[in-house]
Amino acid sequence: MMVFAPRIRWFVVVGCIAAAIHFAVVVALVAWAGAAPLLANVGGWLLALVASFTGHWRLTFRASQAPLGRAARRFVLVSAVGFAINEVAYAVLLRWAGWNFAVLLAIVLLGVAVLTYWLSRHWAFLGSQGQ
Repeated sequence: MMVFAPRIRWFVVVGCIAAAIHFAVVVALVAWAGAAPLLANVGGWLLALVASFTGHWRLTFRASQAPLGRAARRFVLVSAVGFAINEVAYAVLLRWAGWNFAVLLAIVLLGVAVLTYWLSRHWAFLGSQGQ
């Protein structure tokens, strides 16, 4: 278990930074630009995607030695799947929960994080032995 502890710590740190970027962009776009929450969510995801890949490539999964191009393509796919789940869950919650958009976004971001870690660990950043 000790082997995974640093990876999980870095995943949490990078994920929290990316989630904070995502959250801040959505809140800013909704509050200051009057954007619809679901549209603002797209902008938040795109900016968080860059931060997330960079952090995971350099910190979380650096020991995997996965080729950059392949890791980037796979990570974007993993992130896009996570975002699709995020957007659907967010839309449902916005429609039915009746809570503040920012609270619902925080719930959705946390929920998708576990799936993103698992897919990143077991596929996107898999080293050359797992091509």
